Amino acid sequence: MQYKNFNIASLKLANPVLLAPMAGISNLPYRRIMKEFGAALVFSEMVSANGLIRDGRRTLELVRSCAAEKPLGIQLFGSEPGVLAASVRHLEGAGDLIDLNLGCPVNKVVRSGAGSALLRDPNLVAKLIGALRKATDKPLTVKIRSGWDRRSINYLDIGRIAEDCGADAVTLHPRTRAEGFSGSADWEQIGRLKQALGIPVIGSGDIFNADDALRMLQTTGCDGIMIGRGGYGNPWLIRNILDRLAGQPERPPSATEKLRVAERHLRFMEEDIGAGKTLFEMRKHLCWYSRGMADAAHFRQVVNHATSLEQMRSLMRNFFARNENQDAGHHPAT
Repeated sequence: MQYKNFNIASLKLANPVLLAPMAGISNLPYRRIMKEFGAALVFSEMVSANGLIRDGRRTLELVRSCAAEKPLGIQLFGSEPGVLAASVRHLEGAGDLIDLNLGCPVNKVVRSGAGSALLRDPNLVAKLIGALRKATDKPLTVKIRSGWDRRSINYLDIGRIAEDCGADAVTLHPRTRAEGFSGSADWEQIGRLKQALGIPVIGSGDIFNADDALRMLQTTGCDGIMIGRGGYGNPWLIRNILDRLAGQPERPPSATEKLRVAERHLRFMEEDIGAGKTLFEMRKHLCWYSRGMADAAHFRQVVNHATSLEQMRSLMRNFFARNENQDAGHHPAT
């Protein structure tokens, strides 16, 4: 299956595979790893518009970037048109695209009136997108869910509002806010949205292997796909998707390659946030990198109690080396 050229307004993308904005996950080191494996566009973690206009140090850290990860999309959340417009002006030198979050189901965000709470107020959605459109010349996208709950599915209406108000693309995660991440994403909704809009539609939800990605592209006709949870500890997912789209076979990583990437991820993290925070933040990533490997449960237990990066690196090297040796034993050279 050959993929078509995929542009969002003036932003030309190399392929249709995008990395989702994920709070607590898609920081600069994570984005750099996924970019190296071929993601055409990566997104920041969700950024508070209120935090930006107050110049909060923590908020500004979320948009720290480097040339290697370009192009970068910055995802904003907020519920006040004036605040969102003002926040964009704080991003003049940052990012290549602005995205408005209309889908986050987290209680803290919803209680503030932002994220998926906005799906209940289409008039306000129009005002927010309009304010952002006036405030920036950068490509502008929105990320939505199907609706607030099963009784109020309105993604088609929200999608049309987004297009009418100047958005350049819409990403749909076809679950309601009430569903969270339970059940299965209803990909048919992505296809309906694609048919309804004249701007690009990006599909999100339940892409865990290359077959999933190709099936979403083929069955929905969407312009691009967004990788979220399926990429945890698995940047090879993006490589596999691109290989399959190019008519090439997938290339499963060896334990040695997994170690190399995990060590690179750790090094990026240490350079970005320092040793102390890296020791804490890398634990979850190493648990994901080790999934499906021999003795992974024990490795997760011990690495979560590592007290220094030196110890963490030693545990990593020993674990992945044992797995490489086991693989070699199961597949002797001929």
